[in-house]
Amino acid sequence: MHDENTQTFDTAHLDMELNLPHTVDEMALPDIYVGLEIDLLAPGDGIVTDRPHASADRYEADDPQNQITGQISPFTLSGWLRHGCERIVQTAGATACHPGEPNADYMLEDVYDRDLDSGYHEKGSCVDADTDVDTGCVIYDLFGGFGDRAGRVVRRPIRFSPIRRQVDVTKGQAEAHYRQLNTQVRSRNADDEGQPLRQATRDVVGNLVGTWRLTLRDLKPEYVGLLVEAVDYLNTHSDEYAMQLGGARNFGAGIVDTEVVNPLYTAEELRRVYNRAQAPTQAMEAKDEVWATECRDEFVRALQARTAARDGDLPVPGGDAA
Repeated sequence: MHDENTQTFDTAHLDMELNLPHTVDEMALPDIYVGLEIDLLAPGDGIVTDRPHASADRYEADDPQNQITGQISPFTLSGWLRHGCERIVQTAGATACHPGEPNADYMLEDVYDRDLDSGYHEKGSCVDADTDVDTGCVIYDLFGGFGDRAGRVVRRPIRFSPIRRQVDVTKGQAEAHYRQLNTQVRSRNADDEGQPLRQATRDVVGNLVGTWRLTLRDLKPEYVGLLVEAVDYLNTHSDEYAMQLGGARNFGAGIVDTEVVNPLYTAEELRRVYNRAQAPTQAMEAKDEVWATECRDEFVRALQARTAARDGDLPVPGGDAA
């Protein structure tokens, strides 16, 4: 976790005062840790393993060859997080920056126009062309302009291992078990007597528990507010098809229990969250109270102010409470 806890939040662009307790100096920011618990994840081509997989007839659980570690690509994770962020902005009554170029070759006709009618604006249209500041809506800021501007949030891959002692959650790692699933697609014709037509292979990880480490390039409070709101939304709507992570959603894969781990925790306290042998300390419980009652709502209020500043029809939050 970062030791540079003296950074201050940039609020000059917001029509509000940010009221945070002194304990904010102890926050892990610019790092934000998203806690993940996933029974089954099938991100398609989004898994890179360190070793080949042993065949089923030679599998031995304690064979080092089968204790496969690897990484989960941040591309699938980023799309999932962005979808949650878009929903938060749209629920507030604003439009979200479209992730694709309007002149791209889409598989469906008029898909871009339909998206614009359902809560999006053209990618980059939120940037003021009359200024030299490349700042758009909060979605454009966080996730970037795809090639011409980096997103303000760095999304790292998740390194996973089936061996718990090799997992460091302060680095955005997770305990998980890799498997390669092979399914025979067989003929339904009785004359074929169940003859295999083809074999389908899918890489999956199961029983994933750990963190996804995000890092803010710029320390603006509305970024924190949007991320915590989006993660809460993704958790609440985890079983909805559109809010699941990765592929194979028809088979129950990608249902995620998630939360932003209290940013007030120290590195040791973060590790304690994922130590099954240890309960939260009194200091951690006190920090949970401070985060819930004094910090979280202030960041969400900053998000409301940023959103209202871009749309005159949205209310500007009051000066004292959310």
